[in-house]
Amino acid sequence: MRLLRKLVWTAFLLLVICALIAFGYYLAMTKDTALAPEKLLLSDKNITVYDENLSPVKNVAAVSPKQTVGIESIPQQTKFAFVDTEDKRFFSHHGFDIRRIAKACLSNLKAGGFKEGASTISQQLIKNTHLSQEKTMKRKLQEWKLTKALEKRYSKDKILEKYLNTIYFGHSCFGIRAAAEFYFGKPVEALTLSDSAILAGLVKSPNNYSPFKNPEGCKKRKTSVLNAMLKNGHITEKEKIEAIQTPLPKQANTTTQNVGYLHFVFDELSTLAEKYGFPVGGNIEIFTYLDQNLQSKTEELLSTVENCDKTALILDAKTHGYKACVSTVGNIRRLPGSLIKPLLVYAPALEENLLSPVTPILDEKINYNGYAPENYDGAYHGYVSARECVEKSLNIPAVKTLSALGANKGATYLKKLGLSVPKEDVSLALALGGMKNGYTLQEIVEAYTVFPNGKKAEDCGFISKITINGHTVYQKNAKNASVFSKESAYLMTDMLRTTTKNGTAKKLRSLPFDIAAKTGTVGTQKGNTDAYALSYTTRDFVGVWLGNKNNDKIEHTGGGIPCNLLLHINEYLYNDYQQKSVDISPFQCPKNVVCVTLDKASYYATHTIQLADPIAPIEHSFSELFKKSSIPLKTSDIFSNPTISTPVLSLKNGNTVIEFDENTPAYYQYKIDRYDYATHTTVYFGEKIPVFTDKNLQEGKSYIYTITPVYKNVYGNSVTLPAITTKPPSLSQNEREILETDWWKE
Repeated sequence: MRLLRKLVWTAFLLLVICALIAFGYYLAMTKDTALAPEKLLLSDKNITVYDENLSPVKNVAAVSPKQTVGIESIPQQTKFAFVDTEDKRFFSHHGFDIRRIAKACLSNLKAGGFKEGASTISQQLIKNTHLSQEKTMKRKLQEWKLTKALEKRYSKDKILEKYLNTIYFGHSCFGIRAAAEFYFGKPVEALTLSDSAILAGLVKSPNNYSPFKNPEGCKKRKTSVLNAMLKNGHITEKEKIEAIQTPLPKQANTTTQNVGYLHFVFDELSTLAEKYGFPVGGNIEIFTYLDQNLQSKTEELLSTVENCDKTALILDAKTHGYKACVSTVGNIRRLPGSLIKPLLVYAPALEENLLSPVTPILDEKINYNGYAPENYDGAYHGYVSARECVEKSLNIPAVKTLSALGANKGATYLKKLGLSVPKEDVSLALALGGMKNGYTLQEIVEAYTVFPNGKKAEDCGFISKITINGHTVYQKNAKNASVFSKESAYLMTDMLRTTTKNGTAKKLRSLPFDIAAKTGTVGTQKGNTDAYALSYTTRDFVGVWLGNKNNDKIEHTGGGIPCNLLLHINEYLYNDYQQKSVDISPFQCPKNVVCVTLDKASYYATHTIQLADPIAPIEHSFSELFKKSSIPLKTSDIFSNPTISTPVLSLKNGNTVIEFDENTPAYYQYKIDRYDYATHTTVYFGEKIPVFTDKNLQEGKSYIYTITPVYKNVYGNSVTLPAITTKPPSLSQNEREILETDWWKE
């Protein structure tokens, strides 16, 4: 018994000591921590956006916090929408929901990881305004102390007021006033139950539950909020149903049409906050890649385009940061048109060794189980090289190539490029951009980063770094994912270079540096809805889109105004680099890509790819790029071993007539020899002639002719024609009577 008492006292003393140590640790870790009331009010000074030169960006106030809203101005249903969703026991606990903490711990233990949080509204307010995002015990203890101080100093209504005025609602909206104006175009006092449910649902994930980005997700989240309010007795079933049936807002209420660079910056801020788990609040510093002069120039250029929506993006090829962005619609999804062809069809076909740039593809009328695509010009062009198919953006060869590659295989490459493809979209129509939802221009531009070296840039964005309350919560790191070999990527780039010289992007051919480009147009016989142009150099990627958010028709094609805009933007970039003594270096050809000389005659006559005869003249050969592993094996010998098809021989009016086939090469000389039983005579030696006539024949005599093709004293295989016999000489009357008499009977 005495031993038991001793053990109990020892355990008690140990607990006391541990408690004292813990309390001492708590005091040490939080000794300099104090509630700062001024931090509980979010102002313009809390948010700073820097450009590439670390200079603060002006006009951030246009998207930063608005004036604080008093709790008395916030409708009761709005308050309960947030409380029931974020912290249903907010009005009864003292800053910490013990029941919720216990439930979260149990759930996390069962899940074997951190799956559920238990932060109250008070804790969220403190984390958003006072603390760094470090995952440390010190920060947790500071949060505990500050939350207690907050609850002691302010009433529940005041805490809720400060919370609603500091949280981030996405789309660059800080605080409930800015959110009410942006999403619904109304003051906070006028918010309805439906509006309140939408705003409360946004807090968890502004990107995923925005009515403008993800209407379906917004509807589900809105219903979830309304269910919580009904469960807690703050609305009736009838009110819930009416709110659910209230339509979502269709577009943002903004006084400016330019939802450009800062719009994209704050959208990305929301994405990064969700991805890396940091709340958006406190003193925020956002470091971007913005080139303010380029931004102004781009805005100026796009302002000249009227009567349609437009977007332009300029991405630095080295940093993978966006240097400028102008848009009237934000990051909307559109059908990509022919911009998809290099990504889905030709680069994958090069990678799979299905074709080379010179591979001839028959452009003809086709029909795949009812799917019968046509070219933009409505014509068929016969055999066309893959390079020319890209250059002219022909549709039928793209579909035929995808058919050979396989639509599923092509879709797999798109997924590697970050372009998701729903199963229902996987068909041959995908080759022409035929799909349900399409992609954003930003997604397409970032997919094209694969072509300079075969690796897609995984880290493209507007933001390089984010700090909150002096602590770095995000730092962009360069990441690349291999998709194509360097060889396939270079061949695709070289084909797209041709597009800028002779093809749909030929407006760019005046530029004095290496540039590759692709255009695209989406439309029907009733008119066009989208027009694209995209270019890239070793320095920059530039993408331009023209269209209308409501799908109204436009008069533009990709090779028109969008390509003009590409030209002017690239000219500005070039001049800027010149002033900075920076070169736009050419694309680097990999060592395993070689230039091969090919035979022109066999390519155009029989559509076969052969190496040129070593002694072929320049005009009868042409060059093309190949992977070393795919160089043609057969070499033409049409000059080192001249050969022709057999001419047609006939006898007309006592003369021998030799007619040459119309495809008989004109680059040979021809030696025609005539033989009889006793003599051999060369009757012709010279250039190709359509018909040769030999008049120097004797009556009643047989002749044999040979024709030998000759190229620069190299004698080829002789062709021997069938023997031909001339008519015998005519007989006199007396000679015929003698021959007709049976003289042996006399």
